[in-house]
Amino acid sequence: MSLATASRVLNGSSRTVADSYRERVENAAAELGYTANISAQATAKGTSSTIALLVADIADPYFGIIAAGVMRGADEAGLVVTISVTERDDERELRLVRALRGQRPRGVIFAASRTTEVPSGGLQRELDAVISAGGQVVALGPGITSARSILIDNRGGARALGEALKQNGYDAAVVLGAPEGTYTSDERIAGFIEGFGEAGQVAVLRDGLTRVAGERAMARALGDGVPRGTVVFAVTDVVALGALTALRNAGRAVGSDIALAGFDDIPASRDVTPALTSVRIPLEDIGYAAFRAAVDDEWSAPEPMALEVRLRASTPRRSGG
Repeated sequence: MSLATASRVLNGSSRTVADSYRERVENAAAELGYTANISAQATAKGTSSTIALLVADIADPYFGIIAAGVMRGADEAGLVVTISVTERDDERELRLVRALRGQRPRGVIFAASRTTEVPSGGLQRELDAVISAGGQVVALGPGITSARSILIDNRGGARALGEALKQNGYDAAVVLGAPEGTYTSDERIAGFIEGFGEAGQVAVLRDGLTRVAGERAMARALGDGVPRGTVVFAVTDVVALGALTALRNAGRAVGSDIALAGFDDIPASRDVTPALTSVRIPLEDIGYAAFRAAVDDEWSAPEPMALEVRLRASTPRRSGG
């Protein structure tokens, strides 16, 4: 049969090939031990069949759920997803992007929150080179010039949470966030303060976006004194789970003594006791939207997806609230 027919079968072309021909090609490839040379394909086409996903922390369920959405899209399109971990380190991120560019990925997706600092000239040059070679750069949120952005209404979701907690009778709060200049954290902190109201007393402690950082920041807050009836808002569920550990280690009861809320609504937030109040983000849908942004020639930025406050037992209604 023709080389074109064999190529369509072996390279996953969207063009239809008769089942009898497909079976003959696949049997021949299996007998010969043949696999497509991805590097050669990338040279011929300009890009490979790879989507590169960069996450901050592979152990954080937030990124795992986003990755599931990206992979759902990749399965539909017959593409492969590679995952790299940046650990929110600028130099590491630059090295990874430079190495990935050599593989000519179809798209590079940045899943971690950016900072307000302008990306280094080296990183921007690497990303411009990805685009020049026919790839696409996508970011969840702002912070990268020339990238297609999938926006999340972090400020609005946190504002709604602050309003709901104030209506539940809370009038003092501690917020656990990341260092100033981290887009996601800053937006959630600002939104929460807006919703909780100027009359409320809000103390902000900044550390990091990991479980360990949440435990450390909560322990520091407890050392300074946290009155009964205070609500603690952690800017991610993972940070909130760390805070939960610190509260229990200090002998403080979550809910009846100190209330606790997070953001993202990862599955673990519903599994702990008491179940964690959170703001639900459709993370898998966002991952899928990021994939479409990476591969679609014609694309327009979607409206930020709706977020939903989920009040649970970790923030019970206070008397008079």
